[in-house]
Amino acid sequence: MDKEKVCLVINPISGTESKKNIPEMVAAVFDQKRFDLVIRVTGYPGHATEIARQAVTESYRYVLTAGGDGTVNEVARALINSDTTLGIIPFGSGNGLARELNIPMDAEKALEIIRNGKSRTIDYGVANDQIFFCTCGFGFDAFISDRFAEEKKRGPLGYLRHILESAVDFRSEEYELTYDEGSLTERAFVLTCANASQYGNEAYIAPGASMDDGKMNVSILKPLNALEIPQTTLQLFTKNIDKNSKMTTLVTQKLIIRRKRAGLMHVDGEPVESGREITVEIRHRGLKVLVPTEREKKKREAENIFNSLTRWFNE
Repeated sequence: MDKEKVCLVINPISGTESKKNIPEMVAAVFDQKRFDLVIRVTGYPGHATEIARQAVTESYRYVLTAGGDGTVNEVARALINSDTTLGIIPFGSGNGLARELNIPMDAEKALEIIRNGKSRTIDYGVANDQIFFCTCGFGFDAFISDRFAEEKKRGPLGYLRHILESAVDFRSEEYELTYDEGSLTERAFVLTCANASQYGNEAYIAPGASMDDGKMNVSILKPLNALEIPQTTLQLFTKNIDKNSKMTTLVTQKLIIRRKRAGLMHVDGEPVESGREITVEIRHRGLKVLVPTEREKKKREAENIFNSLTRWFNE
């Protein structure tokens, strides 16, 4: 019987933790009698996508990533609508997709999920020609992602600091929105299209969002004054932003956004330039990914909360 093929993609420069033991740890997970393991190291932006695309062409069973959000997203884009399953070993700062799927931040525990977990097929989003898995956003979302991209030391406290420091400088914009059930025009401080409930870093912009319902939750936060920013930020990190009186949520499969001028948007936290009109759609059940079983999920949810609190106090 032919062996099943596994590709491990390592980004050597993402995160602060060493990955030198990862190949050995991954090799221990896969029985060499059943699996052929190939290890590839990325060397430039987009390289992970090239590696993953080749793995799909060669009918690999799994592609595993050891890297940050950028590496995970590069690989995941190449795997959509294929029979190849993604496995995540998080090494980033935000780790949005991993956190949303209850994958542990510890490499050894993440490998337990790869060994014992199950395959889940999740939705993904497309904003014009940009693919995302968690969120894409406009307004203050994009403004912060652009500033945060230049930050050398990342993490929740750095993210929080940028929110508080940048809110004074930001000017809200008016958007015309056309969605499945109607249209509206709104001036928004934040406009986020959420396939997942959070950006990453446990910052929950759409607590009610689901990754397999075929729809996005569109979070529209009206302009804030200076006194409202601290409370709103606290709500973001405590999963209560949907209770904010200035928040409106739409649930739709497709959204057309029109604004007066071209500018930034972010795609899973990566800032990109976009035009005056952006079409955002959710594509149903397009990516296979290894996730915890239901029993493990409950255990990991509790662990992730504890680990997040520990990180906050240690930074």
